[in-house]
Amino acid sequence: MNINFTSIRYGFFYLLLLFILGGCHRSRPSTSNPDNLSSRYKATTDDSTLAGDKSPFLMPYNRIIDAAGQSVSFGDGSVENHSLDATLLPDKKTLVVEDRFGLAFFDIKTRQLISRWDYTKSSTLKGSMSSFSGIKAVVYHDSTYIFWGAGGRGKPNSYVVQAVWDGSRARLVQTFPFEPVAPATIALPNEVVVKEEAGELYLYAVLNGNNQLVKVRVADKHLIWTAPTGVAPFGLTLIGTKAYVTNWAGPVPNAADGLETAGVPWGSAYIDPKTGAMARGTVSVIDIQQGKPERELPVGLHPNAIISSPDQRLLYVANGNSDYISVLDVQAQQVTDSIFVGLFNRGNGYIGSTPNALAINPQGTTLYVANGMDNAICVVELGSKGSTINTGSHVIKGYIPTQAYPSGIVLHNSELYVTNLEAVGARIANPVDQGGQGKNPSQGTLKAYNSHKQLASISFIPVPNESELAAFTEKVKKQSLQFRLALTELIPRPNMVPKPVPERIGEPSVFKHVLYIIKENRTYDQVLGDMPQGNGMPSLCIFGDSITPNQHRIAQDYLLLDNYHVSGKSSAEGHHWASAAIVTDYTEKSVRAWFRSYPHVLYDAMVYDKKGLIWNNALDHGKTVRMYGEACSCTFDNKQYNWKKLYQLQQESKPFSFTNTTTISRVRPLLSMNFPGCDDETVSDQMRADAFIKELNETAVNPNADLPNLMVMSLPNDHTAGMNPNFPIPSAMVADNDLAVGRIVDAITHSRFAASTVIFITEDDSQAGWDHVSAYRTTGFIISPYSRLQKTIHTNYNQTCIVRTMEQILGLPPMNVIDATALPMFDCFTSTPDLSFAYKALPNRVDLTEMNVAPTGLKGASLRFTNQSIRYGFHQIDRGHDDLLNRILWFTTKGKKRYPVELAGAEEDDDDDDK
Repeated sequence: MNINFTSIRYGFFYLLLLFILGGCHRSRPSTSNPDNLSSRYKATTDDSTLAGDKSPFLMPYNRIIDAAGQSVSFGDGSVENHSLDATLLPDKKTLVVEDRFGLAFFDIKTRQLISRWDYTKSSTLKGSMSSFSGIKAVVYHDSTYIFWGAGGRGKPNSYVVQAVWDGSRARLVQTFPFEPVAPATIALPNEVVVKEEAGELYLYAVLNGNNQLVKVRVADKHLIWTAPTGVAPFGLTLIGTKAYVTNWAGPVPNAADGLETAGVPWGSAYIDPKTGAMARGTVSVIDIQQGKPERELPVGLHPNAIISSPDQRLLYVANGNSDYISVLDVQAQQVTDSIFVGLFNRGNGYIGSTPNALAINPQGTTLYVANGMDNAICVVELGSKGSTINTGSHVIKGYIPTQAYPSGIVLHNSELYVTNLEAVGARIANPVDQGGQGKNPSQGTLKAYNSHKQLASISFIPVPNESELAAFTEKVKKQSLQFRLALTELIPRPNMVPKPVPERIGEPSVFKHVLYIIKENRTYDQVLGDMPQGNGMPSLCIFGDSITPNQHRIAQDYLLLDNYHVSGKSSAEGHHWASAAIVTDYTEKSVRAWFRSYPHVLYDAMVYDKKGLIWNNALDHGKTVRMYGEACSCTFDNKQYNWKKLYQLQQESKPFSFTNTTTISRVRPLLSMNFPGCDDETVSDQMRADAFIKELNETAVNPNADLPNLMVMSLPNDHTAGMNPNFPIPSAMVADNDLAVGRIVDAITHSRFAASTVIFITEDDSQAGWDHVSAYRTTGFIISPYSRLQKTIHTNYNQTCIVRTMEQILGLPPMNVIDATALPMFDCFTSTPDLSFAYKALPNRVDLTEMNVAPTGLKGASLRFTNQSIRYGFHQIDRGHDDLLNRILWFTTKGKKRYPVELAGAEEDDDDDDK
């Protein structure tokens, strides 16, 4: 008898996973009617927190992480680490991983980290970060050389880096600098190819910022030629005398064709006018003998990775915003086939699997695709010959679970090496010194989390056999909560009684209007940690009841969410997660570096998912929409107006001149031009509240007028400006934000729209803070007559759940695979409304005009923090050093009490957008 012990081993662990998922963390008996659809949406993990530090891990966007094989974590625990790509060195023993801060070397036999090289080892490269992907190794004159791209985060220093590996460590050989071509601010090399020609070594590199492909002689750095590409070139491969370059944002627009474009960093690109997302993706074909472009082939959206078949007759292109692989015939120079690789291929049009890396076996019969948002490798059988084109012959064999967001694949013998860009998320935890503030919990060591403390990881996964792959595929589907798709697609029933959150999309809701308020950067413990009704830690609370009385009262009068999470780690991710319930490959591959843009106001069209955001979903289904400060920039004469002047005008009910702008044409008519956009905290949130309440009152007194079905608002000033003397103290700015929230809720609940309106409030992210449960945990509020529960809701919710609940209320289908599998927030509503209650805003308990002190006369930490607040411009959202701002917030509220350094990163850790 032949016994497959490997299959038994994998089968055992799969059964163990099912057992764990059935009862992990904590559970409680369901009191719901089992025939009620809302109870059928529930998963056991909905009663869990994100605090688990062992696999399986819960992620804050409806996904569970439990990777196949062995995953090895690495990196400096005080910063936010991400692994991007990898290559096997020619010795076939050493794997080198390109991570954001340098290179990590692993022995593939022992799977141990054996060496590390980072940018701090070079004075030239200090402060640089690795670009999106692309690392190559070559033996030349008996030495092993490694080449990859790096950039300087908004500074005009871009390099291809060359290092040499001596078998135990890497040493920098030289850098190849590239200057930006205006209007680009950085050249930004990405994918590289190194090739020996006539005994000389040559470097080919795409310059993502310059829209160029370059060829350089390695020996003397001589530039041989420069060739134009499309917009934001990403991937590169060479076949014969041709280079093939994927253009992330498609072709360079032709102004004469009249097609719609929108702004991307350093230019524009073709977009879909309905969604604002990229409308085209292309592959440039360039003659490498002359450096001349020959043609540009259309493929899917956001083409990124590109590889050839072993016989070089075919090319495979991963389209990150289309979920399929384009197959190109090299001889015919055309696309001849496509392979849909998305996990949820149900004919429902959902995308979001996000293919972004490729590998192929030596026989050319099996293609491996890294599906970022599926947290899985898709295994594609290409047919018996592999290199011949037989339309329809490609078969999806299954999926292999990885850690979060696989971003690079190396196939060697019968093993896959997979870089996981998000690993298991922000989970670095350390004991917290309470500094005499309260008692440590009696149950043991206290841990606390910050969103910029995260390890990188690499997974070593044996290629599974057919039975193992079948088990893995079911595991991936289960970890992606696929069962909710069938519920999502149920047909609405006729003559249903309206409910707050209908059980099926398209059934009636009691609500006609939704107000969605997005705030900035706070954690749960920072604001609500002092509420005894929730799972908070008072010692970590710096903006408690005395500073945020309205948020505390709203949580008491309506409901307290103490297990609610943001889905990303910074505002550049957070605003897109909050409004689209997903992020694109462009956003993910930019995390922490943000080379091209920091798109928190969604001005960069490359961040837009193919299906767009909640507002175009509403418009597409006949709903009315109004935008208050979200997805726009606000410009005004900042030499004429400072915070004091604008606050004085607000107190005197006088206007000031400003302009809200956006690169997306469909958003422009939706913008309230009387509501100052969110990018600058020089404007008090009271002025924003005034503008909204004025519009509300004008609508309310007109019996023929109605509120929009969807209103999306940005209220950013709880971000604070640190200790900048041109702005109020942080507590005053948070109090300003709190009062604005209270006034808006007061106005709506006292209006004739009270019974038909629901308000959702979230933070965009949690990066400027700490929390003892999860780095992602934040404040969330739901206000309506049907939400007067006056109790704590412990259900595990996140931003995508709010988006899904708004869709359910407005009768909108989900936009992508993430909100399609989100849990609607059924238990935050009751069928019996309290129509007698209207919220009364509480006055601020902090003087909103208490200004930070000027640096003259200050000493020590006060002087240093004040000067740093001025230097880094914290009043411009997320333009300063995030850890520094955390320290300043602690100092301004806790004084000389020891800052718990375990809660955040290294003191010199740069911010997301240090420009």
